[in-house]
Amino acid sequence: MPFVNVRITRDGVTREQKAQVIREITDTLQRVLGKRPDLTHIVIEEVDTDNWGYAGMTTTEYRQRTSE
Repeated sequence: MPFVNVRITRDGVTREQKAQVIREITDTLQRVLGKRPDLTHIVIEEVDTDNWGYAGMTTTEYRQRTSE
């Protein structure tokens, strides 16, 4: 039973885009590893940009600085 956890920042990803990610990951696991789609679990976790950081700052702050 494959379990895949995908973490992304919460910033405008649509329901349709998430559904496509789930389909394509499931298809890849079936095609490459022979895993059954009915036993494949995909979880998408959306993390607020204030709770995701790199380069010593939150993603929110980083994006504000780089867009100026």
